[in-house]
Amino acid sequence: MKNKNNLPFKSTNAFVNNVLLIFINDPFAAMNYKQISAKLGVNDKASKELIINILYELVASDALIEDSRGKYKLNPTYVNETLISKSYVNGTVDMKQTGKAYIITEEGGEDIFIASGNTCHALHGDKVKVHLFPKRSGRKKEGQIVEILERAKKDFVGIVQVSKKFAFLIPDNNNIPVDIFIPLDNLNGAQNGDKALARITDWPERANNPFGEIIHVLGRPGENNVEMQSILIEYGFPLAFPKEVEKEADKIPEQIPESEIKHRKDFRKVLTFTIDPEDAKDFDDALSIQKLENGNWEVGIHIADVSYYVTPGSLIDKEAYERGTSIYLVDRVIPMLPEKLSNGVCSLKPNEDKLCYSAVFEMDDNAKIKKEWFGKTVIHSDRRFTYAEVQTIIEAEDGEFVNQILVLHHLALKMREERFNSGSINFKSTEVKFQLDETGKPLGVFVKEVKDSNRLIEDFMLLANKKVAELIGKKKNSHNEAKTFVYRVHDEPNPEKLETFVQFLTKLGYKMKIGNRKNLATSFNSLFTAIEGKGEENMIETIAIRTMAKAIYTTDNIGHYGLAFPYYTHFTSPIRRYPDLMVHRLLDLYLANKPSVNKNEYEEKCKHSSEMEKKAADAERASVKYKQAEYLSDKIGQTFYGLISGVSKWGLFVEIEGNKCEGMVSLKTMADDYYYLDEDNYQVIGQRYGVKYKLGDRVKIKIIRVDIAKKQMDFEFADNSVSNKKPEYWDMKDFEKPKVKINKDKGKKRKR
Repeated sequence: MKNKNNLPFKSTNAFVNNVLLIFINDPFAAMNYKQISAKLGVNDKASKELIINILYELVASDALIEDSRGKYKLNPTYVNETLISKSYVNGTVDMKQTGKAYIITEEGGEDIFIASGNTCHALHGDKVKVHLFPKRSGRKKEGQIVEILERAKKDFVGIVQVSKKFAFLIPDNNNIPVDIFIPLDNLNGAQNGDKALARITDWPERANNPFGEIIHVLGRPGENNVEMQSILIEYGFPLAFPKEVEKEADKIPEQIPESEIKHRKDFRKVLTFTIDPEDAKDFDDALSIQKLENGNWEVGIHIADVSYYVTPGSLIDKEAYERGTSIYLVDRVIPMLPEKLSNGVCSLKPNEDKLCYSAVFEMDDNAKIKKEWFGKTVIHSDRRFTYAEVQTIIEAEDGEFVNQILVLHHLALKMREERFNSGSINFKSTEVKFQLDETGKPLGVFVKEVKDSNRLIEDFMLLANKKVAELIGKKKNSHNEAKTFVYRVHDEPNPEKLETFVQFLTKLGYKMKIGNRKNLATSFNSLFTAIEGKGEENMIETIAIRTMAKAIYTTDNIGHYGLAFPYYTHFTSPIRRYPDLMVHRLLDLYLANKPSVNKNEYEEKCKHSSEMEKKAADAERASVKYKQAEYLSDKIGQTFYGLISGVSKWGLFVEIEGNKCEGMVSLKTMADDYYYLDEDNYQVIGQRYGVKYKLGDRVKIKIIRVDIAKKQMDFEFADNSVSNKKPEYWDMKDFEKPKVKINKDKGKKRKR
């Protein structure tokens, strides 16, 4: 029996996969448990005994054979069946600025390297067919693109450069390594220096550049509105709603019919309030709370009933599906639904009757659920709180509705504790916020702090999402099959990526136990605590997230690994996420005992929703990077403290303290010595004096250049001469010539 990773044993434990991958990577070597332990960085007796048991299991499943007493090697039959990979694979292009690319395969696993001369005119995001080259020992997978299966896009935003006989559009996206050739009669009014949208019309086989035409002139680069619109267009989002969609929205009545209220559970007399960011305009969730006669608490999680107003197949519904989600750029929100709905009739504004879909729980003081109910309701929010207001009430234990808020805080703490005890991983997301003037120019940058008031809402939303998924997922029909439903799933980490991540951490002085799921979750949480505030924090968190699988929408439930929930969905934000609207509709059907919907139809919708979610996240990140560059653009020559957040053969990435703006200190600017890359230890070393700059070091930098269009910031050390180094930084070992092999991959000695 093979598992989903095509490994021939029943266990899906990541540790088991790690052991087998050691043999797969060296298929003809015979190794004992001590050698395996050393490769995995395992030292404790319990883990070594686990490895011995795993070796027995792999032998029993014919994946390994015992070559000699206590030594094991990969079964040749397994080699023939599994390791002789197919000549061709399909995947998605991750193009680099240099023209080389990596292919992210549909099966997962190691990315495939594509040299710049083997890309077959493919561009970033394209779905392609790749011919694999024979694998060479110690080298990464490599191949050649032989067919473009599906273009990710044909329209590109960039700057127009016009010469006497022709023009080019220089794409904004750094992942597009070619300029688009524009014949002069295809400029359509674009002037030299304009920011515009070009469409590729042809790409002759022997041409280095694609041919195109200008289809829309956006304006002059640097203007806030032009730049934000450019980001939206680049990622495929519309700038406005079609007029017919707006007209359909305008016809929706604001008054709730009394006949509709009669069909719903009435919560209008129960204390209810919303808790949202200060600048929020759409309120799609509210909490109600009341104490029951038996001493327990009834907590209602009330979600805007968008499904009442948006009917399947309507113009609004089709537009919402295409968008998939709302997009939150630095200075604006591009809503999934027209403003009449998102900020009006659906939004749970205070002191107004509103229609909701609710999950209501009876809980004891330890947050144990005694009863649950799901259905349509009508509410009347008594108060609109901001996160800051609720945080003040929690800390001061005083304020409006203080008793109810403290009870909710207490229950949230209990649920959080139980979740982490069950193996939930505390992934931290950093949100950069800006103070903008009336023109959109950033006056300040700060990192939004997540506090107990944010976590309170998060914990109750998690509860509702989990329980709605359990309600449908656990319920079987007469054929013992669960009904088709939309799940939010998060798969186990890829064993190969996990092993690489553990090795990376070991070099930085951090350890992780990956023997089982509980140990791995505990190790992740301990790691995130240990790196907080350190220079390597951002890099480690980023790599940790990349090591994990991506959360997606699907009808095939495999649970949510990161949250440690066997069943999970998205139910709580239908104003801004289309999958939540689908969940509401499905819940409505199944509570009425209607038959299951078509699985294939909903799987296609899930796939589309996942793709649009990723595009929205990319657009949001691009707007942040742009505003960070704009913020630093008038600070050329100023100095800041920062932490070394990345190391490459080109230089050191430094993240400025307080605002998370990241730029590069090029090795070319470090003129006090000849620095080369010690890749294995994430540092650069001065050849003459042995001075080291390593990941996590706190340094002082000067801003020397900002390219707003490319969202790139260049720094230099404010004081990097060896003669000015403080004595406490010196170590006699630094004067010894480092015994590091230098090659073209590890970095070259720099010439005078």
